[in-house]
This record gives sequence, structure tokens and C-alpha cells, in this order.
Amino acid sequence: MRSKRELTEAVRRDRRAALVVNARSRRGRHHYERARTRLAAAGFDLLGEFPVDRPGQLERSLSAALDLRPDLLVAGGGDGTLSTAARLLAHTDVAMGLLPLGTTNNFARTVGIPLHLDGAVAVLTEGKVIDLDLGLAGDVPFTNHVGVGLSADIMLRTPPRLKRATGRLAYPATALALLTRHRPLRATVRAGGTVHEFVTHQLYVANGGFHAGRPITADANADDRLLVAYPVGGATRRDLLRHTARNAATGHRRTLGDAPFLAVDELWLETDRPAGVEVDGELHGRTPVRVGLAPNALRVMAPADSPDR
Repeated sequence: MRSKRELTEAVRRDRRAALVVNARSRRGRHHYERARTRLAAAGFDLLGEFPVDRPGQLERSLSAALDLRPDLLVAGGGDGTLSTAARLLAHTDVAMGLLPLGTTNNFARTVGIPLHLDGAVAVLTEGKVIDLDLGLAGDVPFTNHVGVGLSADIMLRTPPRLKRATGRLAYPATALALLTRHRPLRATVRAGGTVHEFVTHQLYVANGGFHAGRPITADANADDRLLVAYPVGGATRRDLLRHTARNAATGHRRTLGDAPFLAVDELWLETDRPAGVEVDGELHGRTPVRVGLAPNALRVMAPADSPDR
């Protein structure tokens, strides 16, 4: 395994890359050709190009790109696409390049990647390789978060036909329908020898610094060997809505020391009834679940001035 400095030098010198773009994401189809053109103009030797436009094709395309042995695998899409790429690239001698083409782009924001294409490509040419932590929900790596409660129920209950017809609008529509009859969970979080109990409609465990495109806190990031567990509101539906709005508006002013955030490196999460577990927007089993960390598991091209532990 090369050092981060050696891998940075190889990317800058040889420009050997593979490109995988989710053309089904919000801006993916529109930007695939632009991304390919920008990378070629920046001097990258594209060993393979994979526009993904069919369900089930993403992992196969990422694996095929990785088989080409590039120094840099550039993944373009939303958070789901980048999370899938991160799982495959974890613990490899290949750097991940990010083209944020989704709606909230939480992982790209955490890494400090510009949200416009030219800025993101500039990071690939002028940036450096850093390593970041990945979360582990059981044995499933994740970049952003684990959700238990309403968010997992939305993933489970949103009709596929509605998703095809309305895209991401299907999720808030389903949320509103579910919220009228959603029951709160009694969640127990065991971490570091202490036990914390919450009665809430929604609990998250975050690895990165952003959720729904907004800062979780001013000091949360994906390179601090910490997970951040927090409920969103209490037992009432009104409390859920109020705290959702509060988190979005004030996250940049809060710190990990504020209630109700729990900053730990590992936790065990159980609920008073089995509940679905959503990992970066995909369902993966039910509670109880262990959530931990894989420190420095992923190498990413980041801005040249990025801190790196």
C-alpha cells in the first residue's frame, strides 16, 4: 500500500483514472458528458468510463472500474452512489474522487468538495489524498449516517411506482402520510459503559458532518474517530417537526458538547420493538445493531488545505 503522499504524486503525475457516473441521479445524466470532457481536458487518462443508467448496474460498474487498477476512481452522483463507491474502495490502494451530482451531497460537503463541477474537478487535479473514517452498521460500511425510526419506515413504505413517477418527492409525501400514525420508539444507546434512553420518532448515528445538506454541528467531521448519536425530538410528532427545523437552522452554531449529542467511537442500539435500520438511504436489517468505526478506511482526493489525521 502506497503512502498518501505517494498516491497523491501518482494521481498528479500519471492522471490514471476511471469514471463512474450515476446517470439516474438528479443531475447525473445531464452532467456525465461534461464530467468526461472536463477530466480529459485536465489531462486525465480515462482507463474506463461507466455511465450508469439502470438499477443494479452501479456496483458492477464500480467493480469493473476498480479492476482497471486506476490510481483514482472518480464517482459522480448523489450520496447513495458515493456511499456505494466508498464501500468498494475501502482499504484499497486507490483514491476516490468525488463529483457531487445529487440533491443534498452530504459526503461531498463533509470532505469540502465544491458543489459545482469545475471546482470538483479542480480538486482532483490540485488536491491531495487524505484518509477518512467509515462508519460500520454491523459489518456494512457507511459514509454519512444510520437512521432508525421514521426515516427507515419511509424507505420501507415508499411505493416504487411513486418513486418512479415523482423521484425524491416521493419521500416527503410518504413521510407526511406515515407521520399521522407513526409511533415513537424507546431507544436505548449503550456506549462507553453508560446507558442513554430516548423516546423519539427518529434517531440518527452520523459519521460525517452534514445531514440533509446542513451541518450537524460545527465540529462534526469524518476524520475524528467519533460517531455522533442524536434523537430528533421527543415522543410527539410536533416535537419531531420542531427539532427537524431547529437542527437545520442552528446546526452550524452547535457543538458535540451540546445536548442531545453523544460523541462516541462505538455504540449498541436497541429499541423497544424491532425497527428497520437505514444505512445511507438503504435498508439493512433491523435493531438491535452495533455501530462502530473503521478508522482511516477510505482514501479520498480532497482540497490541498484539508486537515488530515
